[in-house]
Amino acid sequence: MSESRGRWLLITLLFTGTALNYVDRQVLALLKPTLVAEFGWDDAEFGALGSAFQIAAAGALLLVGWFVDKVGVRRAYGLAVAVWSAAGMAHALAATVNQFLAARITLAVAESVNTPAAVKAAALYLPLRLRSLGLGLVNTAPNIGAILTPLLVPPLALAFGWQAAFVVTGGLGFVWLACWWAGTRSLKIVTTPPRAGEGNWGALLRDPRSWAVIGAKALSDCNWWFLLFWLPDFFGRQFGMNQATLGWPIAIIYSMAALGALSSGLVFPRLLAAGLSVNAARKGSMLGYALLILPVPLAVTATTPLAAALLIGLALFAHQGFSTNIFGFAADAVPPGRVASVMAAGGLAGNLTGAATIALAGWALKTGQGYMPFFAFAAVAYLLATLVVQLIVPRIVAHE
Repeated sequence: MSESRGRWLLITLLFTGTALNYVDRQVLALLKPTLVAEFGWDDAEFGALGSAFQIAAAGALLLVGWFVDKVGVRRAYGLAVAVWSAAGMAHALAATVNQFLAARITLAVAESVNTPAAVKAAALYLPLRLRSLGLGLVNTAPNIGAILTPLLVPPLALAFGWQAAFVVTGGLGFVWLACWWAGTRSLKIVTTPPRAGEGNWGALLRDPRSWAVIGAKALSDCNWWFLLFWLPDFFGRQFGMNQATLGWPIAIIYSMAALGALSSGLVFPRLLAAGLSVNAARKGSMLGYALLILPVPLAVTATTPLAAALLIGLALFAHQGFSTNIFGFAADAVPPGRVASVMAAGGLAGNLTGAATIALAGWALKTGQGYMPFFAFAAVAYLLATLVVQLIVPRIVAHE
């Protein structure tokens, strides 16, 4: 296999692995009406279940970066997909809330490997100009997963029962695993080999680039996790949509989000080709996407599901464009030996703020506060994240 074909195969595998990651985690939110009836949960309890997932993922991220950097991305990613696929299927066997929670936590721990492993693979095996496009394509995958899941899971659950939704979606991971193991054998590293000591936590914590990633992820990711978990409920509350009808607005939203990730992967190389520095191209892109999110609070007052979907879709278009630039910043500027650790630290921060936001939303809905405070925060969070990056790293310099 030629080097070019091998790199595009890697991008394809990272794309499909990431899509499956989001398929498996979104099944719960889409089956909320059925599961609430089955287990008798209220909004606060459902929110706590989602929060537990985020906390478990955050806890795992304390070791995930070290695990990927030490074990190697090929073996680490393959093992993670095997575990999360088995955990997804195990949801179908849950007979009590505690058993369901155990399966959910196992899923969260294994799925936390995905982003650090994907960014590490891009940093090691893709050259600079292909890296940004590759990360942009990979970052469309969560949205593809989020588009397909509401279109496929509710009909599957209605036809064969909610257990079938978990079994089928989890089983797809084992098909991917066979392709990953066979398709990544001949990859060659294209960046400078990691130096001794690059991957330790002391070096990570002393590096301002690490804190720029952590701060940006903390401020931005909480909005993504909030929407991923609560969007089905939002459309149910605001517009009376049910499990069988809410698929189309969510599909619109995540289609727009996918375009946002892809747009970032295409824009950055063009800005470089136009003569901009890596610093100007990254930060200019981040600011542009941050401005696009400002109208999202209007979704709470929208009078039709289409209007709300378009406003939220624009926000997630911008979120994914912004997020792709954070991935690219880490892959370009962070030393290769600790890319996975830095992404894990950023993911830890984002999962913790996401867990708090999900749980707080459950409380707010139960007490009648509504969704507006969360949409209002999302509107300004990305401008704050851009400011954090600028203050901590005034000039981004790529290592290649």
